[in-house]
Amino acid sequence: MSKTRKLHLGAFMRPVSIHTGAWRYPGAYADANFNFAHLKRFAQTLERGKFDAFFMADHLAVLNMPVEALKRSHTVTSFEPFTLLSALAGATEHIGLIATASTTFDEPYHIARRFASLDHISGGRAGWNIVTTSNPDAALNFGLEDHMEHDERYRRAREFYDVVTGLWDSFADDAFVRDTESGIYFDPERMHVLDHKGEFLSVRGPLNIARPVQGWPVIVQAGSSEPGRQLAAETAELVFAAPYRLADGQSLYADIKARMDKIGRPRDQLKILPGAFVVVGDTVEEAKAKRAHLDSLVHYANAIGSLSIALGHDASGFDPDGPLPDIADTNASKSGLERTVNLARRENLTVRQLAQRLGGYAGLAFVGTPETIADEMQQWLEEEGSDGFNVMFPYLPEGLDDFVEKVVPELQRRGIFRTEYEGRTLRENLGLQRPANRFF
Repeated sequence: MSKTRKLHLGAFMRPVSIHTGAWRYPGAYADANFNFAHLKRFAQTLERGKFDAFFMADHLAVLNMPVEALKRSHTVTSFEPFTLLSALAGATEHIGLIATASTTFDEPYHIARRFASLDHISGGRAGWNIVTTSNPDAALNFGLEDHMEHDERYRRAREFYDVVTGLWDSFADDAFVRDTESGIYFDPERMHVLDHKGEFLSVRGPLNIARPVQGWPVIVQAGSSEPGRQLAAETAELVFAAPYRLADGQSLYADIKARMDKIGRPRDQLKILPGAFVVVGDTVEEAKAKRAHLDSLVHYANAIGSLSIALGHDASGFDPDGPLPDIADTNASKSGLERTVNLARRENLTVRQLAQRLGGYAGLAFVGTPETIADEMQQWLEEEGSDGFNVMFPYLPEGLDDFVEKVVPELQRRGIFRTEYEGRTLRENLGLQRPANRFF
């Protein structure tokens, strides 16, 4: 491994903690997910910790879970991503601002325009997390009885990407001359009309906004299914993955990077950041005790609701103290379903145990001291399990403050994390090239 290779860190901030019990933890801000003053403080703390990006996930529906579970969930209400990130752009200077936007329930022109605007407003810090949306309740909010089939969603997403990036290239970087003497505002020869007609989309263009500061906002992708990996290899510059163990991370890392090799993309132009739930203590025992208390705050109704979502199947009728039954193929996220079933089989969990694990957080977790957490992160980096992590905090503000004040300095002491931002844009900080305009 090159000695100069360093970790990249994103922060998963919608909800502010993915853990169901986070809002109930002692000292936590119960309204953190929907309080702008708190969110502004979190973004500024992350920037002080030199994080690459504030990642704003999104839901297009109230989560499809029973009322008993729903009434205890802090994910019911959240800001619309672009509104929030545009406001945070004015409260920060360096940290990237990544928003999720669906290719299933939105139009390319809308997406291209919003992200171009955010990139200009923030001075080049925008990123687009491409998702295909698997929540069936979201379909009902857009006049559909059901969502597209899995593979069809990914074919549409691939075409959607081509259209959006084509719209971002509507104008050459030097198209807007603004010559007050001649009265010429822009050069029509430096404008391109896309005129796209494809399997799913028909979009004329051009986009009515100048080319983004970064050329294109950074392209982010989160799927790890077969179509998701291929889409990432072809299009993504940042991948938020969900491997549970280092071996799984290494397998995913090698697979996506090998796919890039086959199509001639440089490996360093895509950063793979697994989601990592991090609990910091002064001792390992203290950190474990914090997590145990956090998990104890998850109500079983929420737990079984989380299991149902992961399976794409109502789990409320399962025997709580029996093994997970065989699940017929569903239209849910393939990778999420596979992870859930594998977890149950690997650890021989009952339905109750599996549900409680999912109701809190069941993925990759670093629970320990700043030193042990840095040890694990460094191992993942050096053994090519990742290029960094998308950090998930257990509760706010303490969990975030602990990471920035205790773990970040340890990573910096080891020389594997920046002490200052490398540039002004998200691309510069991630070490990504600015894409050339395809039409000029």
